[in-house]
Amino acid sequence: MKAMLSKEPGGPETLVLEEMDDPKPGAKQVLIRVHAAGVNFPDTLIIRDLYQMKPPRPFAPGGEIAGEVVAVGEKVSHLAVGDRVIGMTGFGGFATHVAADAAKVIKMPDDMPFEEAACLVLTYGTSHHALKDRAELKAGETLLILGAAGGVGVAAIELAKAAGARVIAAVSSEDKAQFCRDLGADETLIYERDLDRDGQKAFSAKIKELAGGDGVDVVYDAVGGNYAEPAVRALAWKGRFLVVGFPAGIPKIPLNLTLLKGCQIVGVFWGAHTMQEPDKHAENMGDLFRLYSEGKIKPRISATYPLEKAGEALELLQDRKVLGKVVVKVDA
Repeated sequence: MKAMLSKEPGGPETLVLEEMDDPKPGAKQVLIRVHAAGVNFPDTLIIRDLYQMKPPRPFAPGGEIAGEVVAVGEKVSHLAVGDRVIGMTGFGGFATHVAADAAKVIKMPDDMPFEEAACLVLTYGTSHHALKDRAELKAGETLLILGAAGGVGVAAIELAKAAGARVIAAVSSEDKAQFCRDLGADETLIYERDLDRDGQKAFSAKIKELAGGDGVDVVYDAVGGNYAEPAVRALAWKGRFLVVGFPAGIPKIPLNLTLLKGCQIVGVFWGAHTMQEPDKHAENMGDLFRLYSEGKIKPRISATYPLEKAGEALELLQDRKVLGKVVVKVDA
């Protein structure tokens, strides 16, 4: 097998392509011939030892894959050789083969391309869990999405529109704003890269202006940093603020705002949700496959890289230049 390996902590430029022996699946594992791997923000952190998961080196990043089962462990009964599957591996996906825990592998729809399958579960799973389970988003409510042109943001736009909500997409450039409008966002808002205090006040005022009335019902924050507090200030009474990610830094929110607005700050930890509530996760995956078949959601892949250029895919993501999703296509 071939794999793009992290052999020491560092950025994408430290990854090296090497030949290795094919892994053998354990009793509760399956061996997957990887056809495509989704590229996600945790991949940029795990190679720097900045993620909560720290696998022993050498390892390949890549926590989301799609491929074909080529071998099955003796205690696996729900999967068979030849099955087309999606796997949530945590790491190891930037490789031609992965031995994955069978419990984290599901069959994919027959009509779904491998590239789209590798970009579906983490982003759409996160956003569906956030909007459905954590925010309980309702038709007619207004949702503000910070970082709306990224993977989870795009998923949030599509899922919110499918639920009948009004969407304000906040992004950092006009091309990203147009991208979000093309996806169905009702309004777009361009924010500055570095918000000072005056910029935060102006940002909050603009959100309220676009929302109309008293503010937005739900904030989906996949950015953090100095954007979080002005978004909380733009919440309507009993609004819900979803904590999704922190590429701009971990914010500090004055808790008096929650009192004044009667609002909630709600954590969204999709990975833990899948383990703590497997039945609910399975239900949500059923929702996503149905919405995909109905044409209401579709991973928006803006760039595809071969395995040997997976580092370039990570650089594009860490520099916040991605529209939608980036995928690594894995040839034999």
